[in-house]
Amino acid sequence: MPYTPGKKIIVNDCTLRDGMHALAHQYSVEQMVGIARKLDEARIDLIEVSHGDGLNGNSFNYGFSAHTELEYLHAVKAELKHARLAALLLPGIGTIEDMKMAREAGVDTIRIATHCTEADIAAQHIATAREMGFDTVGFLMMAHMIPTAELLKQAKLMESYGAHCVYITDSAGALLMEETRERVAAFRSELECQVGFHNHNNLGLGVANTVIAIENGADRVDGSLAGMGAGAGNCALEVLIAVTNRMNIRTDIELYPLIDGADQLVRPIQQRPVQTDGNSLMLGYAGVYSSFLLHTERAAQRFNVDPRDILVELGRRKMIGGQEDMIVDVAIDLLKQ
Repeated sequence: MPYTPGKKIIVNDCTLRDGMHALAHQYSVEQMVGIARKLDEARIDLIEVSHGDGLNGNSFNYGFSAHTELEYLHAVKAELKHARLAALLLPGIGTIEDMKMAREAGVDTIRIATHCTEADIAAQHIATAREMGFDTVGFLMMAHMIPTAELLKQAKLMESYGAHCVYITDSAGALLMEETRERVAAFRSELECQVGFHNHNNLGLGVANTVIAIENGADRVDGSLAGMGAGAGNCALEVLIAVTNRMNIRTDIELYPLIDGADQLVRPIQQRPVQTDGNSLMLGYAGVYSSFLLHTERAAQRFNVDPRDILVELGRRKMIGGQEDMIVDVAIDLLKQ
């Protein structure tokens, strides 16, 4: 089902959640508040706030954030006049208790994320979120790793548990344009719920693939200011809105505040440029989880190994989110060769 002229596309901003990865989870509350104000001024639909790896992600494996999630959530919620507050949760990291905390803090939308073959572990979380009154979203990560037919089966499970929307999540930024088109079209044809699309810019296709998703029936899409996110970042939100405006795709979002937020608030705090540089490109090329980038670069420096070789080997071994500890093992194995 192609895009219907006049259809309102729901836009979820990830600057304050996926963007955590680019800062090693070190946003200050003041930085979050300033960015949230600009996003709300632009009339973004949803602003996602949590640890980069979702609620309760603080750990030695994933990294510790500068403040508690409750501090971030309360501070951002207080600024919102238009946007609704969203949060991400990965079953096995986040719990039902974390969802209750988020609900009490004013979160409206909860996105329950699993690996693309593990939708079944989200059954309780999705069902409970629906009962709690959340706008409930299923999030199928690393969506490039399995064929469309298999991904669709997983999406139907999430829909059956009660998801209002199911996302095709290109966590590695590895999907080519035809692969995006095929997956979104299949979801739109076979699911009764809404269809969402989230990607990374590791192959430089962030905006292009997001537009393709919209053209093939996606109801919700993600982006972040200046692409702030793991790896080469997410679809750059200000660029996406400029393009959708030119294409007469309706988002009801103001462009200028996004440009100002990207240029004045986000880029100045980036510890390294969020861009499709050599190592970020290799994430998409090898099909590796985007949040592995900083961990890989640290391991490469520690063991004097080419980070590109680490990423290629991680891709060959089909490592997925949650297996960050394997990065050091791969670096050591390469050192022995």
